[in-house]
Amino acid sequence: MIKYKMLLKTFWKALCLCFVLMCSFEVFSQDAQLGVEYLKAGEYEKARTIFQKLAKNKETAKDIYKPYLETLIKLKNWDEAEKFVKRQIKNSESNQAKYLVDLGRLYQATEKKEEAKKNYDLAIDKVKANDDEMIDLVNYFVQQQQTELAIQTIEVSRVFGKSEDKYAVQLANLFRMQAKVPEMIEEYLKFGLATENQEMVQSILQDELKEDKEIEELEKILYAKVQKYPQTSYYTDILIWHLVQKKDFYKAFVQARALDKRYRKEGAQVTELGFMAHQNKDFVNSGKIFEYLIKEYPRHQNYPLWRRMLINAKEEVIKTTYPINQSDIRLLIAEYTKMLEELGTNQRTLEALRSKGLLYAFYLNEKDTAIAVLEKAIKLANTDQIFVDKCKLDLGDIFLLKSEPWEATLLYSQVEKSQKDSPMGYEAKLRNAKLAYFRGDFELSKEVLDILKQATTREIANDAMELSLLIQENTGFDSTEAALKDYSAVELLLFQHRNNEAIAKLVEMEKVYRGNPIMDDLIFLRANIYLKQGDVEKGVKDLEFVIQNFPHDIKGDDALYLLAKTYHEVLNQSTKAMKLYQELLIKYPGSIYSAEARKRFRNLRGDTIN
Repeated sequence: MIKYKMLLKTFWKALCLCFVLMCSFEVFSQDAQLGVEYLKAGEYEKARTIFQKLAKNKETAKDIYKPYLETLIKLKNWDEAEKFVKRQIKNSESNQAKYLVDLGRLYQATEKKEEAKKNYDLAIDKVKANDDEMIDLVNYFVQQQQTELAIQTIEVSRVFGKSEDKYAVQLANLFRMQAKVPEMIEEYLKFGLATENQEMVQSILQDELKEDKEIEELEKILYAKVQKYPQTSYYTDILIWHLVQKKDFYKAFVQARALDKRYRKEGAQVTELGFMAHQNKDFVNSGKIFEYLIKEYPRHQNYPLWRRMLINAKEEVIKTTYPINQSDIRLLIAEYTKMLEELGTNQRTLEALRSKGLLYAFYLNEKDTAIAVLEKAIKLANTDQIFVDKCKLDLGDIFLLKSEPWEATLLYSQVEKSQKDSPMGYEAKLRNAKLAYFRGDFELSKEVLDILKQATTREIANDAMELSLLIQENTGFDSTEAALKDYSAVELLLFQHRNNEAIAKLVEMEKVYRGNPIMDDLIFLRANIYLKQGDVEKGVKDLEFVIQNFPHDIKGDDALYLLAKTYHEVLNQSTKAMKLYQELLIKYPGSIYSAEARKRFRNLRGDTIN
């Protein structure tokens, strides 16, 4: 019984103590909240009076530390603030680094620079051996907008841990805050080298570097790294990637070639670069790349492919240099023939045979020879249905050249059926739509084109959209559709390489259809023909006519961009070209040519490294 009474007494004492503590905490909470409200309202003296009382207790002082210190700073009561922070440093085992930083801030505010530096250094020294505390302090410095000290914290930790790349991404972000681009790039490169994560670094650099000067800085640093560390392929690989982003394929080739020779890569990376140059229509440098591969690895299994790509690159250069020289075309055919004789006509050389046939058809006007070559290619292809269908599309085009549209549409339709719901099937459908357009059946053509606008390949969708718009724009003006029929007839002449007849027809149309919506299209088309034939003066005159008379029509920005490009690449008048590129950016900010015009303008201005 006595034991029970003693236990009951102890229980009631504990319960009363808990009640007292709860009441005390509630009073503290209310006082602290009131102090915070006074601080928010700008009544700093009232807030100070409340916080000062609460700060006398070691435990409650921790909870009101931030608002009390902020109140004292607002009142510029530096002495009381200093004593309060020092008391916290003395009474606390944790967060001492942050308290030291706050003490440093107080000294800094009162122009005691040496004392401030001493406390900052002490704070950094306390965390250098503990990564979690170090990062916590870095974040605290960032919150206080003391980025330089945050950087110093990581650098001290690096020295202590004997690690040059520790927390490279975090340090790069700090340099980004300070707009220190070279230092930021250096840290990102360190991160990639340490983690062997080149792709991630490339992705980061692509996201972070937007301005031309930043991109130039990256290239400058990478060249320096490649020279300093020639045995480290990491820097060369990133430099190649960067140069490819700029579409500077020759400089990329120089670097890839060096790696290829140093590490005996058997041309793998160089081959990939050659195809990229080819896809981006840099046929001159594509040719240089494949020529290197042929000379360096004559016994490689990819030799037939490289040789065909070299001839094809030469072919593309000749085909885009106007006026086209038929003697050069015959030399190309001779190269294809020699290649086929040396390597044999087989699955690996069928594309070369096909290319040879197309040259006969489209550049020498030897259509029957071309048909014989392509039919031979089809026979040799056996079960390669994709190659067979490519040849059938070519044969359809040749029959169109021969003015045999029914044979053409038969072949196109065969491919449509064979390659249903594939890019080649869509291409066959597009050619059938163009054939209907050439024949003047605009309703059928537009019906097919509107379906193709949803095609999976952007190139086909864009071509379909462009032709559909042309038909739509020029079918409501005249119920007979005479102008569009004449225009489509001209495009068929061009397809058949009867350029002089096409120009004569366009000159005649200009007189007949003045005031017709077709005018901007026909003048722009004629300008393109003149330029391809090398008659630059007439081409420029037609482009200027479109720009002056039809600035708001569909061909307005096309004409301005082509004129700027002509002054840039053909007439070598950089100042005039710059002015025209700038005019396009101002007049047509939403044009599909805006990005390329901006890039060319900056290059001419000298913004990028040559």
